[in-house]
Amino acid sequence: MLQMYEDAGALLNGHFVLSSGRHSARYLQSALVLMHMDNTTSLATELIKTVNADDYDMVVSPAIGGLVIGQEVARQLRKPFIFTERKEGEMQMRRGFSIPDGAKLLVIEDVITTGGSVRECIAVVREFGGNPTTILAVVDRAPGQEGRFDIPHHTVMHLDVETFDTDTCPMCKQGTPAIKPGSRGNA
Repeated sequence: MLQMYEDAGALLNGHFVLSSGRHSARYLQSALVLMHMDNTTSLATELIKTVNADDYDMVVSPAIGGLVIGQEVARQLRKPFIFTERKEGEMQMRRGFSIPDGAKLLVIEDVITTGGSVRECIAVVREFGGNPTTILAVVDRAPGQEGRFDIPHHTVMHLDVETFDTDTCPMCKQGTPAIKPGSRGNA
């Protein structure tokens, strides 16, 4: 699966500011992989090998990274798909989406580092009466971080990428300009 990222030119090297605010010398641009539907189908098929469709009522993803893979997972599981999105910096449920009280939701994300977007999505789902029960992600960019989530999570691929606070970032110390390639940045 890493080969999909490499073939799509989606495994980037440089100086990046992640959506968490942390810095990294490597970045995964999943949109370049997921723009090819064969890749999206393959990755979703791999993700759902660990779950039983009967255990979920709906699928939810945080926008924007989880939208494409989340919708494909929902299609394959034959479940309704909804998403949360940020408005004025706050994760929200919009567009007329609702969640039946107690509905069990499968949370899907493309790449997880700190897990902030997923935690925000889960909080919104709970606020709307849903029961998020499992998280699936294509890539865990910081494996081994126990306690990020209060529900089980599984990923297809682990890629241990070192991240830094701005104060300790070696690229910042070298004066290398940082770019924000994600959904909350410039690219």
